[in-house]
Amino acid sequence: MTTKVHLACDGQGRPLSVVLTPGQRHDSTQLEPGRGTRIGDKGYSYDRCQQALRRRGIPHTIPERADQRARRAGRPGRNPTFSKAVYRRRNVVERGINRLKQWRGIATRYDKRGVNYRAMVVVASLMIWLGQ
Repeated sequence: MTTKVHLACDGQGRPLSVVLTPGQRHDSTQLEPGRGTRIGDKGYSYDRCQQALRRRGIPHTIPERADQRARRAGRPGRNPTFSKAVYRRRNVVERGINRLKQWRGIATRYDKRGVNYRAMVVVASLMIWLGQ
């Protein structure tokens, strides 16, 4: 009944890639080979996610969760790099998702089948690219 939309956008918020996953699946499953993220939310802040990105040579900007900061506070070592200026660019993707949700069928998720819902997201993405 729930679906997560994972979206990659260009600099103007136009969708480049759309992947749908079940709502109960964790965001980090989208870090499989062939997929990558540069700016992620706290759902990607787990050590294994960041290590997977480093192994593939993908620079990333992912904020730490509060429990990670507390655990790291008592240990010496290098602090993870996090750039607020780069993280602010994440709003481009958020605006892209909001543009998709202007279509009622996407915002309310009336389609019962995932393939039909993905088709609507792709059609809406094409309409965004065409400037409609």
